[in-house]
Amino acid sequence: MPTVKVSDESFKADVIESEKPVLVDFWAEWCGPCKQIGPALEALSDEMGDKVTVAKVNIDDDPQTPTKFHVRGIPTLMIFKDGQVVSTKVGSMTKTKLTEWVEEYT
Repeated sequence: MPTVKVSDESFKADVIESEKPVLVDFWAEWCGPCKQIGPALEALSDEMGDKVTVAKVNIDDDPQTPTKFHVRGIPTLMIFKDGQVVSTKVGSMTKTKLTEWVEEYT
């Protein structure tokens, strides 16, 4: 399952109202670490798509949502469960660490 592009307009429906946990990646095109973690997020989405949705919010295209959730640096990754943020990580990480982190909340 590919990652899902989420906008300010679709965030409530795609993330807050989701039936399953959602890993949200706040990123930007110009961000090196964001590009570095991209393939790991795609692989995670393919492997765990039945348990978790992996969503991406481009902070330049959709600035309202990152502001609402106090995103200060990117990549910022947040896991939402039942409409609430249950965990946040800032910075790039390996696919192994990413998988271990997500498994704690799925």
